Amino acid sequence: MNKLSVVIITKNESKNIKDCLESVKWADEIVVVDSGSTDNTVDLAKQYTNKVIYNEWKGFAEQKYFAVSQATNEWILSLDADERITDKLKQEIINLDENIADGFEIKRDNFFFGKKIRGSGWGNDFQMRLFRKSKVSVNNRLVHEKFLVEGKVAKLKNSILHYSYTNFEDAFDKINLYSTLEAIEKKNKKKVNAFTIILTPLITFIQPFIFKKGFIDGVHGILISLLNAYTKTQVMMKIWELKRKEQL
Repeated sequence: MNKLSVVIITKNESKNIKDCLESVKWADEIVVVDSGSTDNTVDLAKQYTNKVIYNEWKGFAEQKYFAVSQATNEWILSLDADERITDKLKQEIINLDENIADGFEIKRDNFFFGKKIRGSGWGNDFQMRLFRKSKVSVNNRLVHEKFLVEGKVAKLKNSILHYSYTNFEDAFDKINLYSTLEAIEKKNKKKVNAFTIILTPLITFIQPFIFKKGFIDGVHGILISLLNAYTKTQVMMKIWELKRKEQL
């Protein structure tokens, strides 16, 4: 592959950013876009790249697209701070024939409290992360944004390591943020009543735990399914609150 730029967005990622950057220090360019960290994220990032840029937070999609726009190379690898590139994936990317496709989906090996998760829908998690800058856009979502590639898409063989949650404090903080964004996004699309408030969390526990085989991961699978249910409970409650405010 020709020259590669790695782009990462951050805010208060001092626990994660060094290991992330260490795994991609072989890249031709690293771009870190920070939205106002109050810890030492920026100082740590500057140990690996002189391209650490402040950009005011306007949402996940806009921030990621801004990061891509700051890269000077055509080929972009987008990572989150809690992700790592393995040596095998590194070699696959370096030796990649870039004429095969305009974008490559990469599987994520997701870890929850240090355990690699096989079930709960986490075991088959492919994300568009490697792409041509000239061929990519970002869908306009407040949460769970995705890169969209115009052209041919292929998949790589090796995986990104994703260390999602290592403690419940971080998990609950993220759930609170994501559920708020999801509620805003779905306010006009979801009906909320006593029935849906009770049923939706129940379904979102059963689906990953039973139908997506979360049970094969034991206690970890139970906890992931409970967090899914907790997230949807918050989403439904926040939608109800938003609709109520509109009626006052």
